[in-house]
Amino acid sequence: MGTISNLKSIKRGTVLIYNGEPCRVTEAKFLRMQARKPVMQTKMKSLSAGKTYEYNFKQGETIQTADLDRTSASFLYRQGDNAVFMDSASYEQIEIDPETLGDATNFLSEGTVVDLLYWNGEIVSIGLPPKVELTVTEAEPGAKGDTAQGSGTKPATLETGYVLQVPIFIKPGEKLKVNTETGEYDSRVTE
Repeated sequence: MGTISNLKSIKRGTVLIYNGEPCRVTEAKFLRMQARKPVMQTKMKSLSAGKTYEYNFKQGETIQTADLDRTSASFLYRQGDNAVFMDSASYEQIEIDPETLGDATNFLSEGTVVDLLYWNGEIVSIGLPPKVELTVTEAEPGAKGDTAQGSGTKPATLETGYVLQVPIFIKPGEKLKVNTETGEYDSRVTE
């Protein structure tokens, strides 16, 4: 485990030890208030328990970083609610439960390469690529004049079952790039 002494080193995505468990910082805002010491206002999500915490780190406070081991793996298939991955180095198949997967389950299609994150020998989370390509399975046709009304988007269902807002010109069968951090449409995949 490492330590952080400078508050500005705490950024979105940093994994810290908080309440004895690894937590990923989801929001970090440096606040300098008049006549007070500066603080780093954070929101964190526990990688092992899924809980969300809010905490203000103060200057001079000892902050421990989590040492996570990473291994690359490819998503193979779903088995019930679980997802099965193949470790890229050992070719071992690893089954991961939905609680550990969290929202990542929305972005997993066959062959997606992820990082399996281990803490103390147990998988606590998976790291997705920033963007993934997924196929649209359902999308209502856009009506003429929709963009004139200011509603230039419509809901679309992806191959994983995830529903997101897409531009009205998107049709079923098209491949899209989706931002895995925000869960939002990024672009169409052109071949």
